Amino acid sequence: MNTEVKLAGVTLKNPVMTGSGTFGSGMEYGEFVDLNRLGAVVTKGVANVPWPGNPTPRVAEVYGGMLNAIGLQNPGIDVFMERDIPFLKQYDTRIIVNVCGKTVEDYLEVVEKLGDEPAVALLEINVSCPNVKEGAIAFGQKADALYRITEEIKKKARQPIIMKLSPNVTDITEMARAAEAAGADALSLINTITGMKIDIHRRSFALANKTGGMSGPAIKPVAVRMVYQAAHAVQIPVIGMGGIATAEDAIEFILAGATAVSVGAMNFVDPYTTVKVVEGIEDYMRTYHVENITELIGAVE
Repeated sequence: MNTEVKLAGVTLKNPVMTGSGTFGSGMEYGEFVDLNRLGAVVTKGVANVPWPGNPTPRVAEVYGGMLNAIGLQNPGIDVFMERDIPFLKQYDTRIIVNVCGKTVEDYLEVVEKLGDEPAVALLEINVSCPNVKEGAIAFGQKADALYRITEEIKKKARQPIIMKLSPNVTDITEMARAAEAAGADALSLINTITGMKIDIHRRSFALANKTGGMSGPAIKPVAVRMVYQAAHAVQIPVIGMGGIATAEDAIEFILAGATAVSVGAMNFVDPYTTVKVVEGIEDYMRTYHVENITELIGAVE
């Protein structure tokens, strides 16, 4: 039984990864999860300088999931490379670093520094960040902006790049094609869906930021649909995420066309979710006599 998958020439022992921003940089979950069991650890977003994030409250529970407006709080690339990469190097898992920024130059600074770190297998570029030079509209919400940032990063990156697409667009296939045309090596989707919650007793917003990104099981049908559309619009691999709570959820994404999957919000509910998904996929393959997991990728047309 072969659970290996390939992303842009990089082999993962299995298709299960962590959703950026839900797993820290691995250290936070190390006492619960055997990181050696995962196909890859995707780190929390890293910027060129430390970001304090948004004011609190910045997390709220909603039916079927959660809202967050963390604001990509992170210690910056220098601390990350000194502290987190050496920790992850101890494990037999692929390291994928999520990169964020407010300008193209911000992204490039991080990408160039990571180019000197051979332990980093892939870069995941978070284009849901607000582009401060374009009126704070996210890089991933306009096809031309997505094309430009992908093209610029691809010129500098030494590792293959995964563009993480926002679902807050009219046509996900347009964005997928734009990223592919600009040289992206893979896509990941979906990022969170913009939502809002109001406390009716206090008559105030549940989040200080008013809006936040919704994740969790409630968004899975939207995510599966977008992954299916994107996977059929491009030739590059797609990583599926959005509401994965069980192995059955993960397999649904793979059948829709995802080469790999990421477990996000459910890490907060059950820190063992990732390993349970790995084991559940193996059980499914045994039950249905699937010798190679690649047989399942995009099997539902």
